[in-house]
Amino acid sequence: MDRREPGRTSLAAPLLAVLLALAAVPLLAPPAAAGTAGKLSGRIVDQKQQPLVGVTVTIPLIRMGGMTDADGRYSILNVPAGKYEVKINLLGYRAVSVTDVAVSADKTTRLDHQMEESVVALEETVVSGQAPVVDVLQTSNVATVGRDIIAQLPVQELQDVVNLQAGVVDGHFRGGRLGEVQYQVDGVSVNNTYDNRSSLRIDRSLLEEVQVISGTFDAEYGQAMSGVVNAVLRRGGDRFEWSAEAFAGGFLWPGNDNRESDDPWWDDPDSALVEVNGFTLRPTAIQNYQFSLSGPTGLQKTTFLLNARRYVFDDWAYGVRGFQPTDRSDFQNGVLYATGDSTTVALGYSREWSGVAKVTSRALEDLTGRNIEVGYQALVNVVDGRGTNWDWRLNPDGVSKQHTYSIVHGLDWTHTLSPKTYYNLAVRQNYFDYVDHLYDDIYDPAYDAAGGGTGSPNYADGAIVQGAQFTNFKQNTNALSFKGGLVTQISAANQVKAGLEFQLPRLEFGSLGYLVYTNVGGEQVLLRRVDEPPDYPGLEHYYPVLGAAYAQDQVEWNDLTFRAGVRLDYFDARSSVPGDLANPANAITGAPAPPPQATTPKASLAPRLGVSYPISPRASVYFAYGHFYQMPGLGQVFTNADYTILDELASGGITYGVMGNPDIKPERTVQYQGGYKHALSQDLGLSVDVFYKDIRDLLGTEFITTYNNAEYPRLTNVDFGNVIGITLAFDLRPRGLLSGTVDYTWQVAQGNASDPRETATRAEAGEDPRPRQIPLDWDQRHTLNLTASLARPDDFSASGVLRIASGQPYTPSINPGFTGGLEENSGRKPLGVLLDLRGEKTLRPGGLGVGLSLFGRLFNVFDTEFFNGFVFSDTGSPYYSRNPQAEAATLDNPTRFYGPRRLEVGVTVRGTP
Repeated sequence: MDRREPGRTSLAAPLLAVLLALAAVPLLAPPAAAGTAGKLSGRIVDQKQQPLVGVTVTIPLIRMGGMTDADGRYSILNVPAGKYEVKINLLGYRAVSVTDVAVSADKTTRLDHQMEESVVALEETVVSGQAPVVDVLQTSNVATVGRDIIAQLPVQELQDVVNLQAGVVDGHFRGGRLGEVQYQVDGVSVNNTYDNRSSLRIDRSLLEEVQVISGTFDAEYGQAMSGVVNAVLRRGGDRFEWSAEAFAGGFLWPGNDNRESDDPWWDDPDSALVEVNGFTLRPTAIQNYQFSLSGPTGLQKTTFLLNARRYVFDDWAYGVRGFQPTDRSDFQNGVLYATGDSTTVALGYSREWSGVAKVTSRALEDLTGRNIEVGYQALVNVVDGRGTNWDWRLNPDGVSKQHTYSIVHGLDWTHTLSPKTYYNLAVRQNYFDYVDHLYDDIYDPAYDAAGGGTGSPNYADGAIVQGAQFTNFKQNTNALSFKGGLVTQISAANQVKAGLEFQLPRLEFGSLGYLVYTNVGGEQVLLRRVDEPPDYPGLEHYYPVLGAAYAQDQVEWNDLTFRAGVRLDYFDARSSVPGDLANPANAITGAPAPPPQATTPKASLAPRLGVSYPISPRASVYFAYGHFYQMPGLGQVFTNADYTILDELASGGITYGVMGNPDIKPERTVQYQGGYKHALSQDLGLSVDVFYKDIRDLLGTEFITTYNNAEYPRLTNVDFGNVIGITLAFDLRPRGLLSGTVDYTWQVAQGNASDPRETATRAEAGEDPRPRQIPLDWDQRHTLNLTASLARPDDFSASGVLRIASGQPYTPSINPGFTGGLEENSGRKPLGVLLDLRGEKTLRPGGLGVGLSLFGRLFNVFDTEFFNGFVFSDTGSPYYSRNPQAEAATLDNPTRFYGPRRLEVGVTVRGTP
């Protein structure tokens, strides 16, 4: 069903609109994508500390450079993130080449140098450029993880890198709800507006660097309240390079007797099993194959990057196909008929294809005489899988399957107007399609043959032994987005950014159809209900509009950094709500019945401010403050937003669930942050950060009373919370063979509800629904992350990641049943410890012209069974319950535990054709 307001037309556009937008680029006012490039600046002096004028500072690899002014200062803008060689030259002075100069996106890299006077030409001096171990100019908490570090750690995807950062707990940034983080690739959002989560999974082989901002952030970043993740992808170079990686592995089962079940499901004579020190291992349960190729295209000043990946994952919990969905057992007489082949199969699995294509060209420089770079990139994920469901362990073929197809692709245009000014334009199509069902067609007769899932409480703790899941859900987002910005260096100390964003998503979601048993002629018949609103609504369609404009000023003067910005966000749901909430379906006799009214556009103004003040050449203090607005996941807002379903609502009548509300305001967080940064030595840095978040207008539930004294719950901006915390971090740069980081976070996250529908759930359970302040579900008071590496370049590396987390809250109970619970989230789960290891050895096969590395990874080294997962409410333990008979099925379910040890071994090959 199309839920647009009458009279409005669809703004969703196919890819043709992208191409037309590119053709119109020269006619547009200059706007730009943030997050792909940084700035290199510094001061060049002679041996008497006097400024040198006219010194040329160049980056040969990317053909960029600058020249010093009367104060000896220079700036090079729009430098792509990466490591470079920088050359410094002036007639009469010894030339210098500085290697390994790291430039990060949206940051200033300082490179100062003292030149040596020389009457005759001398050989060029080569020095190694090292960034300071802490950035004393930074006005917020930004963790930048480069390509070299990512390669050494036991991580595989972007999200693995993010989870290692201070203040991140199970995807929650500094106490915020899920969906409050902006995920960007090369400065452009890849979030799905349906749930505000990333629509892509990105392999580590593609990453040039990852920036994780877990505190305040500049005005150029929006639609986020808790953090920003910016992934900068690699780009092709002037020579061909290729790499390939393959690894395989599996879980070491069971690892600990507590994970075993009384069912014989795991005792499998399958020939694919091997024994490793008494543990069972399926060595091909996890497989990964990745190939990358980059270099020149053959066209002038045009390079490319291609990557393809195949990933296979079988979860550690296995079932036995003892039954088939079409089996028919006689439960009344306790006679079960099993026609399965007794094959052991993974209950949950994933099969993924992914790839990246990226082309970058400066060919227009020669055609137009202008410094122009044009790029196109496409990232694709195709995933087929099935979730782990222990209840279906004996009938796994009856569980619904999930298929995901996502692509984010588009064009970038960067035009350098002068050495001090450039603009960037980006246009993207973010397409995401997700389907959850067992059979492709709801009219498939296999549904009739199977029927609904059924089991017997007297057999295998109620395991489902016949039938199929009737899930038939689809979600599709097709969003066209435009983003751009203008960057200008007004003076050596002052840089200004301004930009615009515009996003036109088309949302489609809902049920593909309902399978309903209905009494027909005294017999239960399985009928299909497809798009029969209001009781059986079909796919809903919405066409909201999101826009933003921002301005950001950054002043760097004598090491004092001042950043100030303001952001204007705009949202129009382009939908409607009831004209009178007391008569939502206009079905109450005698009550006013106004027509539905259009939602109103929402705008919010968000100021941002940050100051970093040096108290010594190697230490600084900083303070940051900002307002951050975000629309919640639009799937929550629009779900169940057809109020005509309430046409039979009466006092004490049917419950229709929580109604959606397209007319909500954006959620709001005000953040305060301060800290101290100190380079304790050339290799060791210290950061101390203190933060506070005041959270308001969160999505929550209110109760509306109708004219006939009925009540219904409705989403609106009523939830609230606050977070306070402190982070202590040490960063050790490579010192000999050793490098590493350690960070500790203490935080308290409280609010009135952890979920927007929690208030309605409490009311339905007969509990007090009034607001109160309690710990949120993810309130993890103490978090310690430690990473350590021993490495010799081109020889070997060994690294480990240790995570220690205090228990998150749970609600204790003193006895089962109504009124058996104590105060919500008043208990604490046990402490959790995880250790992951990775080792790599580089070989040098003679005469092959390639680099070969062998590596191994071992996850959950201690075989931790519990890490902030399930606990029994009457004991606070995952291991036992005070009511073992009532909890027999749960006690026999090994999936309540954390996964066992996982071993992976592989090989990486790199070379040039």
